[in-house]
Amino acid sequence: MGAETNSTTRSNDTSTSQDTVYAVTMGDPAGIGGDIALAAWAQRAAHELPCFFLIDDPARLMLLAARLALDIPIIEIANPREAAECFDEGLPVLPCRLAHASEPGTLDPRNSDAVLSSLKQAVSMAMTGQVSGLVTNPIHKKTLYGAGFTHPGHTEYLANATDATPVMMLSCPGLRVVPVTIHIPLSDVVGQLNKSMIVSLGGVLSQSLKRDFGIAAPRLAVAALNPHGGESGALGREEIDIIAPAVAALRNEGVDAQGPFPADTLFHTQARPRYDAVLCMYHDQALIPLKTIDFDNGVNTTLGLPIVRTSPDHGTALDIAGTGKASPASFIAALKQADLIARNRAVAA
Repeated sequence: MGAETNSTTRSNDTSTSQDTVYAVTMGDPAGIGGDIALAAWAQRAAHELPCFFLIDDPARLMLLAARLALDIPIIEIANPREAAECFDEGLPVLPCRLAHASEPGTLDPRNSDAVLSSLKQAVSMAMTGQVSGLVTNPIHKKTLYGAGFTHPGHTEYLANATDATPVMMLSCPGLRVVPVTIHIPLSDVVGQLNKSMIVSLGGVLSQSLKRDFGIAAPRLAVAALNPHGGESGALGREEIDIIAPAVAALRNEGVDAQGPFPADTLFHTQARPRYDAVLCMYHDQALIPLKTIDFDNGVNTTLGLPIVRTSPDHGTALDIAGTGKASPASFIAALKQADLIARNRAVAA
């Protein structure tokens, strides 16, 4: 059945004012993005969630809600300002129609254009101030490449779309980490790691902790690359030649940075209160401790952008899409973090 007979369509009357509203992208429709967004709306009161709307296909979400046995009205809106008017009545959805009906767990490249359109619309609305920020649902990058997506991930796409130099920060309660090198083979890390990269990311991180998280005097810990911090050069010279000079340069710029510290002693319970964030040298050095400490509540935040963007820190989870097994905890945490940043930025401004 068509969306017209299963959802409510709002008029263009947008006279009602609002506080904050967040755009949520579709993500891959075969993944769990719809599952967790629906579950989050159902739990909105318990978690005191800010207003959000999806840029998605209303018909898909109605079928998905029925499949998950969730009694959630899907309300079509014409623009972001209408979301606040109906948020307590149902889940607001700005229509972005799929080319073909989506089956949870089954990738369909024919819907890639809709996935990219949802992302582009959300970024445009954030850039023009129509929304307070965006939360991006997980995409399946390989499926999108045929539709012209050429970026390793959301972070790189947002860098191009906003003409900014972003920093990817992953966080959970009690830990924030920034990988200096991101989506590259481990064998390429040593060749790409350099002092200026560490200094640049450390500067953005320090400023973002002040502006976005209200930390007046951020403390950064910098991880070593090699085991035992390189053992004074016996196990590698990267700490001596690259990382320690970068830490010294950051301190000369007024950033409270310390290190390099051996990574195997940097993330235990007694160590974490000593810093506000960690600069890690490669992807898994940052992600393994974070996901071990709190897998369900991880958030991916893109720092250094002119807009607010967060994302659940997990993938499409095709194996559990449409089953009701997907936890909305990371999505809820991402939405609340986006709201925290947006409000802190408003105060700072």
